[in-house]
Amino acid sequence: MEAPKLRRGLDLVLMTADFAGTLLFAMERALAGIRGAMDLSGILVLAFITAVGGGIVCDLLIGATPPTSIKDWRYGAIAFTGGMLAFLFHGAMAQQAGSLLMRALDAAGLSLFAIAGATKALEFGMHPIMAVLLGTITGCGVATIRDILSKYDSGVLRADIYASAALLGAR
Repeated sequence: MEAPKLRRGLDLVLMTADFAGTLLFAMERALAGIRGAMDLSGILVLAFITAVGGGIVCDLLIGATPPTSIKDWRYGAIAFTGGMLAFLFHGAMAQQAGSLLMRALDAAGLSLFAIAGATKALEFGMHPIMAVLLGTITGCGVATIRDILSKYDSGVLRADIYASAALLGAR
């Protein structure tokens, strides 16, 4: 495969991963907002901030301004769609899996964002070690933001393996 076609293929894969992570994080945090008795506006704001916060932090740190998730309307549309899907179908989603669903969405979103963040950092000429750290921040940093906003302590930086998984995934 020639280089331009390969590059377009890689770009499509990364964009798909970024969009999927955006949707998953929006849904995951919207479900937590619903459990916390937030109104629809609060749920959608929390979904949006969670879905795009890590990418914004990463973009600002590498000098990609304005951040892609603010410049490209699709990120907001995907985040709000994820929040609305969770709002509309939260009863069925909660009955099906409860906290297992939340952990699966969280893990999937974190891994997708860690990969996308590290790859973007490499594309901006960052040293590979810094790219791994930026991938970790993209995946875990937003978890800290969302926990503060929703008064939820997931232990992302203390417990489980979230930060370690993001670090390894970004590698």
